Amino acid sequence: MNKMQVVIMAAGEGKRMKSSTAKVLSKVNFKPMIDYVLQAAAGVSDKKPIVIIGHKGEDIQSYLQDRVLYVQQSKQLGTGHAVLQAEQEITKAECETVLVLNGDMPLITADTLQKAYAFHKEKQNSVTVVGASFEQPDGYGRLIIENGTLTGIVEHKDATEDQKKIQEINAGIYFFETASLLAALSKLTNNNAQNEYYLTDTIEIIRSENGKAGAYIVEDKKEISGCNTRAELAYADKVMRLRINRMLMDQGVTIINPENTYIEQGVQIGKDTIIYPGAVLEGNTKIGENCILYPNCAINNCKIGHNVNIKSSTLIDSTVGNNTTVGPYAYIRPGSVIGAHVKVGDFVEVKKSKIGDGTKISHLTYVGDSIVGQNVNFGCGTVTVNYDGKNKFTTEIGDNAFIGCNTNLVAPVKVGENAFIAAGSTITDWVPQDSFAIARQRQTIKENWIKPKDKK
Repeated sequence: MNKMQVVIMAAGEGKRMKSSTAKVLSKVNFKPMIDYVLQAAAGVSDKKPIVIIGHKGEDIQSYLQDRVLYVQQSKQLGTGHAVLQAEQEITKAECETVLVLNGDMPLITADTLQKAYAFHKEKQNSVTVVGASFEQPDGYGRLIIENGTLTGIVEHKDATEDQKKIQEINAGIYFFETASLLAALSKLTNNNAQNEYYLTDTIEIIRSENGKAGAYIVEDKKEISGCNTRAELAYADKVMRLRINRMLMDQGVTIINPENTYIEQGVQIGKDTIIYPGAVLEGNTKIGENCILYPNCAINNCKIGHNVNIKSSTLIDSTVGNNTTVGPYAYIRPGSVIGAHVKVGDFVEVKKSKIGDGTKISHLTYVGDSIVGQNVNFGCGTVTVNYDGKNKFTTEIGDNAFIGCNTNLVAPVKVGENAFIAAGSTITDWVPQDSFAIARQRQTIKENWIKPKDKK
């Protein structure tokens, strides 16, 4: 794999995207599209790719960091001019072959690049152009192939009527033998209406010097789809989403409606888990076996155990143990560790807390910055009062404690094991184990408080 150097063109402004974000950083299924291109490139070369940057290049560098090598194209003077900027890095790489990719083609796969590279070597080509076959190829450059040899590329606007009938189009992906590429780049000119240097012109230059050119036609033409507009971005997003969902279904996951289920590449899901429409699973998330994710769950960077049911809830940067139920409409905020056989019910919010096994937080409760033992019962409306306006404080609750409805636990405070707190209490002091705490004013009745005139 060290015999190949990958060059990725990412200098374009992407005007049609109408975005303040660098085009290659536009997201497809949660990830910047250039990530997918880098992933495909890693399937054919373990050298650091060379990324050609220009418009918003500093943003691209900030995102990719040292994952790649950079060259600058200060002025966008065509694809040939872009690759020419990488000439020095290509020479330093001392590689046999150069693969040129576009940073806005997220659907290309390592498998396709491997097949195209094998074709390139088998045919002993000096250059191989990757293409696709379209029944209606309007707008694309046509590949002129004669007896298996690529003799030229003609842009649609320059094509004759017969050439416009050709269905094989240029995808903008090229495999070059390094010596042939460098020699052709030195002879490129901008003698055209746009005064630009076209990489496609290298085909004719290489052939004029007895080099061999060929074309590899991809099996799945969706892979060569570029993203120049929001509509094309949405199309790529859909294709990627269905590709990922199909892979998960092949692994034993039930996805009720793949088109309306949004799962980031890399999310792990165990077999026999069922995912309903509207689920959004992102980041470094791992879902166990036999779980049910009901509609409209949003889970980001979480580890979910086996046999967990989650209903219309949001979970972020947290862990949930086996046989636990969450929701509906619960919010598990970062830093939370929910144990096994726990019930986190409707309109419950848990933040940066550890919840012991068997605990029940059934509804309308806030648990923040807390350490909660096993088999604790939270009554409706309980609040751990963890913030004084400047600092956060911890609440500790022992095993088997019972917290009555509408209780305020004003942190820092501790509730011992087996303690019982009466409904409506505001607890500010330590509650010993096995004790009963009541912290509310005794009921007062004022008879005849409503005067006759008020009754009207």
